[in-house]
Amino acid sequence: MSDEMKVVSLWRHPIKAHGREEVTLARLTAGEGFPFDRIWAVAHDLSKYDAANPAWVPCINFQRAARTPALMAMTAQLNEATGEIALQHPQIGAYGLNPHDSASVQGFIDWLRPISPAERFRPVGLAQAGRAMTDTSDVTISLNFTASLADLSQQMGVDLSRDRWRANIWVEGLAPWAEFDLVGKTLRIGKAELKVTEPIGRCTATSANTETGLIDADTLGGLRQRVGAQDFGIFAHVTRDGVVTPGDRIEVL
Repeated sequence: MSDEMKVVSLWRHPIKAHGREEVTLARLTAGEGFPFDRIWAVAHDLSKYDAANPAWVPCINFQRAARTPALMAMTAQLNEATGEIALQHPQIGAYGLNPHDSASVQGFIDWLRPISPAERFRPVGLAQAGRAMTDTSDVTISLNFTASLADLSQQMGVDLSRDRWRANIWVEGLAPWAEFDLVGKTLRIGKAELKVTEPIGRCTATSANTETGLIDADTLGGLRQRVGAQDFGIFAHVTRDGVVTPGDRIEVL
């Protein structure tokens, strides 16, 4: 099993639920999230996030594709040197965000309004916690597996895009759904090591088409029928530093 697995692609999401970006290299650091992934989130009007005392809070405090499926069609490109983020969406066009400039942030919130709730849960500002704004209270990265996606697509009769699942690392070379057997084990990718913690419980965001932002597939129903749970992919903690690139082999320690 370990000799067959390898990295297919690497992805980050600079703003939680607001855009995806493929990258060609990731320098993983023990105890930290995927580099530049979910470093920002969009707080809504009912959020309990406190900007005066920034800290991680659950995802229900932020704008999410589960409530706003149109977000799934957004892409992002982060300039690591400046921190600026170029965003693109088929309905509302392009926006260049400087997260550290209040006027630019307000422009970003205004830009989002046509595809966001108008009253309750409307976007109001950016949030940052000094750590990855993951769905998990501890800092994790996500790994998804191409064979499981192909199996689910075949069962549902729908060509499901990888982009629906917002992974950090896509992996090939493992039998469908065998990734769940990796929970509790340590993976080595290059010099990096990751401890697998749990399956990823999925939400309705995955039911939206990533080109249109429209709901078009009952992915949760498909998962329940196929594996008996709404799980797809696995979470892991980085336990040893290392550089990861597409093509790297993955070993189970």
